[in-house]
Amino acid sequence: MDTLSATLLLLTIMDPLGNVATFVASLRGVPAERRLRVIARELVAALIILLIFLFTGPWLLGLLHLKQEALFISGGIVLFLIALKMIFPPAQHSEDPSLEPFLVPLATPMIAGPSVLATLLVLVSTYPDQIGRWFTALMIAWAITAAVLLCAPAIARILRERGAMAVERLMGMLLVMVAVQMFLNGIEHYLQR
Repeated sequence: MDTLSATLLLLTIMDPLGNVATFVASLRGVPAERRLRVIARELVAALIILLIFLFTGPWLLGLLHLKQEALFISGGIVLFLIALKMIFPPAQHSEDPSLEPFLVPLATPMIAGPSVLATLLVLVSTYPDQIGRWFTALMIAWAITAAVLLCAPAIARILRERGAMAVERLMGMLLVMVAVQMFLNGIEHYLQR
């Protein structure tokens, strides 16, 4: 996998356009003058989480004695479940709008969610000698996500609810395909042993 493919994969999983509505709804109770600072803080926190997983992934896998096949299969399952939620979103439950979000749900799981973390672990464990490539892909995907989410209020006005839903479902369909391929790769690796 090259840098562009990894960037597109991470960007699809991060789903910045699909997360616009969630960000806007989560920040409804935050004063307008603080919203950009809150979004920036959440983006930086997500980046720190992602970088920790990128650079400590192989060590973590070794510590837990996890094989690459287990990572592929579990990563595929997690991606598949996330994709299903994107295609068939659950009913929204109301949270206290007066609370300012901190780490949850914006930094994690919206940006640095289990599917992105699993994908980073798969990339690093499959091609550990290309960590520079994965770092570049992660930084590009994060920067695009950051740019989109910092413009979330304006994008929400343009896309409206139906447009955001259509984009999120399209990203979900792409993720289903990636998840199935990841799962099949895990099975293939397991059967070759």
